[in-house]
Amino acid sequence: MSFTQIWIEALVVIIAMMTLLWIISIIIKNVSIVDLFWGAGFVITSFWYFFNTGGYELRKIILVAMVSIWGIRLSVYLAWRNISKGEDFRYREFRRKYGENRYWWISYFQTFLLQGFLMWLISLPLLGAQYLPGKQFAGILDYIGIAVWFTGIIFETGGDYQLARFKSNPENKGKVLDTGFWKYTRHPNYFGDAAVWWGYGLICISAGSYLPVIGSLIMTGLIIKVSGVSLLEKSLVEKKPQYKDYIDKTSAFLPWFPKK
Repeated sequence: MSFTQIWIEALVVIIAMMTLLWIISIIIKNVSIVDLFWGAGFVITSFWYFFNTGGYELRKIILVAMVSIWGIRLSVYLAWRNISKGEDFRYREFRRKYGENRYWWISYFQTFLLQGFLMWLISLPLLGAQYLPGKQFAGILDYIGIAVWFTGIIFETGGDYQLARFKSNPENKGKVLDTGFWKYTRHPNYFGDAAVWWGYGLICISAGSYLPVIGSLIMTGLIIKVSGVSLLEKSLVEKKPQYKDYIDKTSAFLPWFPKK
């Protein structure tokens, strides 16, 4: 099959998954389950690419393993963090705004299909790295990509763990976490997520596929400008006055030594 055909068919698979997830959300009246599926959705998509591009090259096996580790960890962590807390405040606000009688179908387009479409676009390097055999695995970019991915996993997992541990202590309520990874970047988990996707992008380039790296660019843009850093910073500045001091001394995204 051609690159385009495999990619288009992946969109059909993703829409089917999101539609099923939407039906479940109606039954349990909780749209937040879409967030839990974000990582797992990429795992399923990467396997779709794996089995439809033919062959079992080492690069493909390593890439799918990397995506599986990242995606399953993320979904399990979000499930552990959110599953007992009810629907996220963002979706509750949408439900209030549009009304219970309308939001059930609006959520399909506004949330489920939108996230599915973004997942499809962002998954491009996962297909690009597997579609073109290119030179054999062991190129310098393959190793750099794995190193960048590994750095991202450490920052994302470590940042999530440190934040969860910090929040579990009632004495830290209202305080700002500025130790561990959080001493060097205000968003180690978001930086880690971006690094993970640039790891995939570098492996994609090493395989001889360049344009699909746009998926890594889209993910980074979403993290920094849309759903991640900028949105969270605005909320934290309003809730925690001392966060402004934290901003003054700590790097916003890329890890760096804090200012004195």
